[in-house]
Amino acid sequence: MSLSAIFETAGVRGFLHARRLGSPGEVGVDADAPVVLASVVKVALAYEFARQVAAGQLDPTDRVHATAADRLGGTGSAGFADDVSYSLRDAALLALSISDNTAADLLFDRVGVANVRSLLAELGLSRTSVIGAPRDLLATILEDQAARRPLRALDPLRTSASTPREMTSLLAALWADPGPGARVLGWMTAQVSWHRLAAGFPPEVAVAAKTGTLPGIRNEIGVVTYPDGAAYAVAVFTVAEAETLRRPDIDRAIGDAARTAVEALRS
Repeated sequence: MSLSAIFETAGVRGFLHARRLGSPGEVGVDADAPVVLASVVKVALAYEFARQVAAGQLDPTDRVHATAADRLGGTGSAGFADDVSYSLRDAALLALSISDNTAADLLFDRVGVANVRSLLAELGLSRTSVIGAPRDLLATILEDQAARRPLRALDPLRTSASTPREMTSLLAALWADPGPGARVLGWMTAQVSWHRLAAGFPPEVAVAAKTGTLPGIRNEIGVVTYPDGAAYAVAVFTVAEAETLRRPDIDRAIGDAARTAVEALRS
């Protein structure tokens, strides 16, 4: 099945870019269109954190304290009933492995939103924008809901956004960096969600990935590595007209599209 047919069958508009790392080969579907990042933004956050640690600017064992005022609701410490503390490096792990929004907020506080933006500029990702931490994104949602207006969080021109091509460029930078980049990919390997990119590949293919989800939006970016050593950066973004909590068909489409793109590159 073609990439366009995979997305059409799932009832979504799909955006994709895949590249073979260390090679000029690439496959794309609307690869330069603006897309909403959602929690995919945590990859850039974790990379800037790892770089600051490597530069001696942050101590990864420093602790942060998540209180009731910090909890946004959701997975991990964001949904805890009680206060908890953990190290900065564990905050990065929580942000990438289970998409803990409170851990990401606390990490953004230490790393600095401006520094994440500077990293993106340094990497030449001029079409990637970060409006702030997860709490800032939630604030726009609550404001827009109160005013009964369209959510900025779902508009790539008014929220944290990028393009599929720029996201595979970010992944390529991680893959080429044996220090901080490798550390981030290690955290991404620990992601507990295996129903999107990873579901499209056989178990012998290693997957380091990060999801992003908002109403009507399901995304995932990641690096897939085959037993022969060939590695591929893949970014898949989808937009649906209607949203339900469970859309396994869209999740499967993300994995199927990723595999189809990578198989085209391998052939």
